[in-house]
Amino acid sequence: MRLHTLLYHLQPYIKPDIGDVEITSVENDNRKVQKGSLFICIKGYTVDGHDFAEAACNQGAAAVIAERSLSLDVPVFIVKDTKRALAILADAFYHHPSQQMHLIGVTGTNGKTTTTHIIEKILSEAGQNTGLIGTMYTKIAGQQFETKNTTPESLTLQKTFSQMLDHQVDSAVMEVSSHALVEGRVQGCDFNVAVFTNLTQDHLDYHHTMEEYRNAKGLLFSQLGNVFVEGKPKYSILNGDDQASKEYIKMTASHVLTYGIDHDADFLAHNIRMSASGTDFGLVSPFGNYQLSIGLIGKFSIYNVLASIAASVVSGVKMEQVISSIETIKGVAGRFETVDAGQNFSVIVDYSHTPDSLENALTTVQQFAKKRIFVVVGCGGDRDRSKRPKMAKIACDHATDPIFTSDNPRSEDPEAIIHEMEEGVKGKSYVTITDRKKAIFYAVQQANEGDVILIAGKGHETYQQIGKEIHYFDDRVVAKEAIEENENGIHL
Repeated sequence: MRLHTLLYHLQPYIKPDIGDVEITSVENDNRKVQKGSLFICIKGYTVDGHDFAEAACNQGAAAVIAERSLSLDVPVFIVKDTKRALAILADAFYHHPSQQMHLIGVTGTNGKTTTTHIIEKILSEAGQNTGLIGTMYTKIAGQQFETKNTTPESLTLQKTFSQMLDHQVDSAVMEVSSHALVEGRVQGCDFNVAVFTNLTQDHLDYHHTMEEYRNAKGLLFSQLGNVFVEGKPKYSILNGDDQASKEYIKMTASHVLTYGIDHDADFLAHNIRMSASGTDFGLVSPFGNYQLSIGLIGKFSIYNVLASIAASVVSGVKMEQVISSIETIKGVAGRFETVDAGQNFSVIVDYSHTPDSLENALTTVQQFAKKRIFVVVGCGGDRDRSKRPKMAKIACDHATDPIFTSDNPRSEDPEAIIHEMEEGVKGKSYVTITDRKKAIFYAVQQANEGDVILIAGKGHETYQQIGKEIHYFDDRVVAKEAIEENENGIHL
């Protein structure tokens, strides 16, 4: 693409009077710059891209976008906000890829990963060629690729959409984090459907207040479009049992459909019957009433399923096909995932790293646990410290045998994190084992027939970050090792 053509999208910020230079790529990492690249200087938390502009030019950059004057041998164009410019230019360079597909965004504190996976499965089985972007990986037409963030930054995102189009993807589903919304990573994404799962405490180290956090999520719905285009309706799918939905209804001009359990909603679950192997419930909807039997357990799972049903139906999938797909779902990796090595007690690994998600997981366990409930739980370092005593209290309130341990301590002292957890459970009974592997082994060694062990916090993650070092660590693998080494875990 010609530089003049590309920079036209930034008007009226700049009006380039330059030669007809061919731009081969748009980059914000100088190490990826090649001859003909447009380099955009982004000021991050730890490094400033302006400091690498000269290196980018030495690599062959044809021009630079910056927020301040730079003395370089190539044209430098000044804008007020390079992050916004990056989103605009990335979308333009890749020819507005999200406008050429059906795009569904899912936001909320908990349930994003499960909901996106369920929706993607439904759409795929309905014959659509699908893409998925989220916490666990990026998936393009059946192929999986590693991902760094829940929601990639705008350049990576638009490039990924472009790659999806190259593979004839017609429908994509993605997790949309509050960080991504505030930082403008999804600016330029033409969402057709926006889904809200729930809002509970998390990321207050970043957003500071729950109101700020709620409003950050609301950006997805307020940016969904303010016109009613014939043949291209926009939909917001909102959790009718969550108070935040009332605010999101005010924020959006899109069509709104609600789902819920406790309050009247467009997609309403009732007559819920739960067991250790699954859940049965009735569904009342504008598209008909149905009886469902799913291989997932927990009230939170029903919410995820309801959101997925609504999003899929407005995406053009017939209700009968949606129900058929839903009833074959067995779960998502690291989300209430069972570890079975022949033991006579239950071991469940779950990505419950917030007070609400931990309480949901333990409340679900209480519904089928026959005897003791062990919970191995910690809190991540360099993250919201206010939730630590709350997590500990929930563990003690809902489990017979709480075990406090390390999660991803990052730059913090693991024992200091646990001490902050203990502030919420003074006078209560619990065990502290800082080493996460030893904590899991201890739980397995203590468990007997009929007991349940919930290993919370890391879910699908296959690493543990201690200081600046990242070590391989998978709760599921460690639990299996512990079971196999423990004679109490052998099913006789």
